Amino acid sequence: MKGMNHKGYFAKVEFDSEDHIFVGHIIGIRDIVGFHGESVTELETAFQEAVDNYLAACNELGQEPNKPYSGNLMLRIPSEIHAAVASAAEASGKSINQWAAGVLEKESHAH
Repeated sequence: MKGMNHKGYFAKVEFDSEDHIFVGHIIGIRDIVGFHGESVTELETAFQEAVDNYLAACNELGQEPNKPYSGNLMLRIPSEIHAAVASAAEASGKSINQWAAGVLEKESHAH
């Protein structure tokens, strides 16, 4: 399953069974930005509007918007796993970075 993504911002969505709506918020930033919709289409539109409004509000206030993620990820793993990752990357003809990015992308969209 792919997550909702707009301009590099991602969302977490839950279903509110009491109000029968989808409720979401932008994840990975310190500010709290929420949105909701009754259908998937409504939810997607509300999410995009929430991101756009957030960026516009930050611009109006002269504030730098929170960046969702930098793209840098540092992991501490046991040396045996590091060696296995290096071997798997080399066997596939990729750098550790390329190999790990592919594995992480596949797994993050698999759930």
